[in-house]
Parts: sequence; structure tokens; C-alpha cells
Amino acid sequence: MSHDTTRTPHWPGYAEVHRVTTVLRRESVGGMLLVMAAIIAIVWANSPVSEAYFALRDFRFGYEPWHLELSVGSWAADGLLAVFFFLVGLELKREIVVGSLRHLNTAIVPVTAAFAGVAVPALIYVAIVHAQPSLLAGWAIPTATDIAFAVAVLALVGSHLPGPLRIFLLTLAVVDDLIAIAIIAVFYTSDIALVPLAVFAVLVVVYGVIAHRGRAWFARTSWGAWVVLLPIGFAAWAFLHASGVHATIAGVALAFTIPVAASRRQPEVRGMDLSEQFEHRFRPLSAGIAVPLFAFFAAGVSVGGGEGLLRAVTDPVTLGVVAGLVLGKPLGILLGVRLLTLVTKVRLDPALKWIDLAGVGLLAGIGFTVSLLIAELSFPDGSPHTDDAKIAIMVASLLASILASSVLLLRNRRYKQLALAEKVDADGDDVPDVYQRPRPEAG
Repeated sequence: MSHDTTRTPHWPGYAEVHRVTTVLRRESVGGMLLVMAAIIAIVWANSPVSEAYFALRDFRFGYEPWHLELSVGSWAADGLLAVFFFLVGLELKREIVVGSLRHLNTAIVPVTAAFAGVAVPALIYVAIVHAQPSLLAGWAIPTATDIAFAVAVLALVGSHLPGPLRIFLLTLAVVDDLIAIAIIAVFYTSDIALVPLAVFAVLVVVYGVIAHRGRAWFARTSWGAWVVLLPIGFAAWAFLHASGVHATIAGVALAFTIPVAASRRQPEVRGMDLSEQFEHRFRPLSAGIAVPLFAFFAAGVSVGGGEGLLRAVTDPVTLGVVAGLVLGKPLGILLGVRLLTLVTKVRLDPALKWIDLAGVGLLAGIGFTVSLLIAELSFPDGSPHTDDAKIAIMVASLLASILASSVLLLRNRRYKQLALAEKVDADGDDVPDVYQRPRPEAG
């Protein structure tokens, strides 16, 4: 199905822009940009010119009467990351309406794995930091999975892995993101202003009505969403930010109003999926700009030399986050699925093995983007535990990606050997002679 029904524009530079956006839609490219942005931030924040990095991150601009005078880092975390959550919301709604979450029998295994993969890391973190009650606020840091980073690693190492394994990871990561969104909305929101929240709700309804009524026009034009929906979406985001609820939730709420299946009342748009088209159009913006910029401004942590590194290593927050992501994620996922298969009639897909799930469980320990966001929300501004948590997230994500790649590369090699063996059998001499003899001529 075509993602964009517009005619190919003929303006200077279009071909180059099209080439760049096509590259940015590749799962591996988004993950690599994310890692590169984080590495640049860490190096700059610990270089002799680190003051320039922090001055840039803390520079404030915006309209204060609307509560929008924010630092550059806050604009990246609250504003740009809403684009990422908009894409997450589109993907989640598609999975619920027409995807793997539509049927309970196919969704129950990865959904159970997602909830267990959130609970066990949180419990491990709490067990490690319980002696210092002030640190318990960070319990949700090791619960999130970075869908972009994890899928990028899987794309790089899993060319021959079973298709159901990728679907399992995608479903698990999407549900994991939904849980993370709920955690942010419930546990990291205080002092809610009801009037801005009510205006936000009205704007979301208006946004959804316009998206549904104009779905054919938005599908035919590449600029319609930018000039009509974007201003309404920005206004909704601004009012949610003013209400005290974390503004990234606006991205999910707006995405849930975008129609997924073609309307039966509009035969002329049958076969068009506005949700899929929006995801196709806006993914380069998220993967190439929004998420890397957030990572750039969130990952810049000044280690503080040997003394600072020693403090970070011995901080219970660091230990809790690393243990939660690297150990808690795979343990929770495997335990959750195992308990489900023991107490119910649900069974694992025959194409999957438990060692495959262990590899995906390790991959789910990559908690980069959302974990960094929760780390910034967990502790007071200026707290050293925030930086320690960020260091722990990056270390844990690196360890998880290495361990997961080691397991999945071995499994990928095994599946590749099986595929080659099946091909040889299919082309070999074990085919019955009757199929190899030439057919007799007619008459």
C-alpha cells in the first residue's frame, strides 16, 4: 500500500531530501543516530569546553506568561520528545486496532512479558536502595525499554531470526512504552491545574474530529497536517504542559485520535490508512531530529574525574538501575512467560525457543530514551543521583546490547544454517523420481 498519495513534487533538492528521509526510516539508522548523539554529549560534557555544552543546554527561551520559558534541554525533553511519543501512540493504536494486540490469544504472551518486565526491575531497584528512602523515587527508571534502540540492534544482528520473535519484541516494547506513559502520568505528575487540562481535552477532541473529517484531504496532501493539525497539536501540548501533566503525554493522546482503518462512509479513501501515512511521514523527524536531540541534551553528564566516577559506581541508584535493566528485564520477561504457560493453556509460538526469548529479554534491557526521561523526573534539580542514574542507564544499555547481541548472533547463525539445510534438501536428490522424469509427449 502506498504511504503517500501525493504527486511527486518537482522542487530543487527534493531528490536529496527524499533520499535522506528514506535512510532515516531504517530502524538501524535511528538507533545509530541516538547512540552517536549520546556519545558526543558525554565527550563534550567532560571536555575542557564543557561549560559551552551546559550553557547551551541551560539557555532559556520562550513565552513566560504561557509557562513556556524553558531551557533548551527542557524543550528537547518536553517538546521534541512529544514527537517520539506521537509515533509511539500511532504504532500502539495500530497494534490495538489491526495488529497483534487485537486478539487476546496472540497478545497475551508479549503483554504478560511486558508487565513482568516492568515489575521485576522495579522490585530489584527497590531492594537495592530501600535503605535510603529518598532514592525510592527512581524505582521506575529501569522499567522502560527503548523501542528504537532495541529494534535497531535486532535489525543489525537478526537477519535470519524467526519473524514471530521480531513481532514479540515490537509488541513487548510498545506495551512497555504504554506502561511507561502511564507511570509518568500517574507517579510523576503533581499540582494539576484543571482549567488548562480541560482546554487540552477539548483541543484533543477538535484535533481528532478534524483528522477524521479531513482524512481524505490529509492523505492526498503532504502539507495539510502541517498547516491544520500541527497548530492545534502544539496548542494542546502547551495547555497540557501548563496543567502540570508531563507534556509528552500529549503526543500519545493526539496520536490516538488519528484514524487507522479506512472509513466505510468514504469509499474514495478506502485502502488509505492515515495513521500509517502519518507514521511514514513523521518518522524521519522523530528518528533524525527529535530523539537524537533529546539524547544529546539528556545524556551529557559530567563524570567529575576519578572521584566522581567512584561516587557514581558506589551510588545505590547506579547499582539499582544497572541490575534492574541488565538482570531484571530478562528475568522478568522469562518468568512472566513461564508462569503464563504453566497456569494457563497458552503456549509459546512453535517458531520460538526459550533461548530466543532470553536474547530478547536482554535486548529489552536497553532503556535509553524513556529511562533518561524518567531519571530527570525522579530526583530534584541538581541532584547528583540524576547524573548517576543517567550514567547507569548508558552503562546498562551498553551491557544489555552486548549481551543480547552475543546471544542473538549465535541464534541467528543457527537459524541461517537451518535455512541453508532446508534449501539444500529442497534442491537435492531426495525428490521422488516421478517428479524428475520428463513428462511424456502428448499423443
